[in-house]
Amino acid sequence: MSPDEYCQNKAAQSGSSFYYSFLFLPPEQRKAITALYAFCREVDDVVDECNDPSVARAKLAWWRSEVERMFEGKPDHPVTRALAPHLAERRITAERMQAVIAGMEMDLDQTRYLDWPGLRTYCWHAAGVVGELSVGIFGYTDDSTLVYADKLGLAFQLTNIIRDVGDDARRGRIYLPIDELQRFDVKASEILNSQHSDRFEKLMQFQAQRARQYYREAMQALPEADRRNQRPGLAMAAIYHALLDEIERDGWHVLEQRVSLTPIRKFWLAWKTWVSGGRGLVKQLAR
Repeated sequence: MSPDEYCQNKAAQSGSSFYYSFLFLPPEQRKAITALYAFCREVDDVVDECNDPSVARAKLAWWRSEVERMFEGKPDHPVTRALAPHLAERRITAERMQAVIAGMEMDLDQTRYLDWPGLRTYCWHAAGVVGELSVGIFGYTDDSTLVYADKLGLAFQLTNIIRDVGDDARRGRIYLPIDELQRFDVKASEILNSQHSDRFEKLMQFQAQRARQYYREAMQALPEADRRNQRPGLAMAAIYHALLDEIERDGWHVLEQRVSLTPIRKFWLAWKTWVSGGRGLVKQLAR
């Protein structure tokens, strides 16, 4: 199996919305973004699959060294070997790659966040910096597109947090800020024990409003000149925003189940956004 095939298999097996969003890219861009996604999956799996934190730290330390080797032209892993040819042309930097790993390390150190500023830092490492890397692969001419990428990454991560409240709680993690739990009188024990309530619904509505605000700000920041190049990110926005709407229609029952869209619906949303150039979506979400 070639490095590119390894990354393609990693992306396809995940069933992630990312996979659908870059199906329509030209081959070289698709290879680059698939390799970046595979890298993110590899380091994320370290934290999710290692029960021993010391083992997870050792593996992440290996990945830090592997990123250094990649930028020295000596990658060992199939993912970094697939990514290496795209570094310069696609504006992929070692600092941003290392920031992704730092986000995974935060999951080893912290299972709760006191307030939104603390959670925002985590969200940038988990998704904002990935957005910045991604827009470089898709191509941009205006630095405002980096602002769009950061805000859209935050919107995606907040949507993930809302969707995964129950799954995360079963791993002993609560990403919802402690001061906001207190504001809505939702106890951590209620989340850990999957106890749905009117108070929990109001808390979720508040989190969704924040996510939608970041979708709005992202669309407002995206320059017209770069909109067509950024169609993969816009396709992701269409899928994730539809997911957020679906969770709301379901009554915020995220403690007991994981709400998701069907593969055919993800494909349809991605295709529709791609062929339209994302113009309608940008106007819709920017309102």
